[in-house]
Amino acid sequence: MTVRGVWLLVPFLFIRFGLLAVINREAVKRAAYFAPMKPNERWIYWLYQLSTAALLVSLCFLKILVSFSWLFYISVVLYFIGLALCAAAVVNFAAPSQEGLHTNGVYRYSRNPMYVSYFLIFTACALLTQSLALGGMVIVFIFASHGIILAEERWCMEEFAGAYLRYMQRVRRYI
Repeated sequence: MTVRGVWLLVPFLFIRFGLLAVINREAVKRAAYFAPMKPNERWIYWLYQLSTAALLVSLCFLKILVSFSWLFYISVVLYFIGLALCAAAVVNFAAPSQEGLHTNGVYRYSRNPMYVSYFLIFTACALLTQSLALGGMVIVFIFASHGIILAEERWCMEEFAGAYLRYMQRVRRYI
């Protein structure tokens, strides 16, 4: 039995954009903001955008291979863990601290829980569709996301100074 891969995008996009818009419309604007990048880093921004688009478009054409194997079940669990983490990160992102930092909820354990959720969700999608090409795109996406995260950290250091430095010392970048 097969199911269209595009169905994997529906809950993800609803949580990532719909839930955030329902909770706090202003947070949607903040979530769409990319930290300034140095001129020699701009290519990473475009790699991030292209890899994201490639992942989303590819899933529209791939099929989930329902096989009732251990790989299928692990992939489903990974996908739902990613969705749950994404929902928690979105809820917490909607309510930053008074300084503007996101240090509440899952942000107490990871400085980038939303990105971690994307990594889990897209990895699960590659496993569920059993697509090596999609798996390769996920690796490129993770690499590009890391570059975006480094730029965000630099911007946060400039914007929030000591408060962000203390946060960095307390909380890991990913997990």
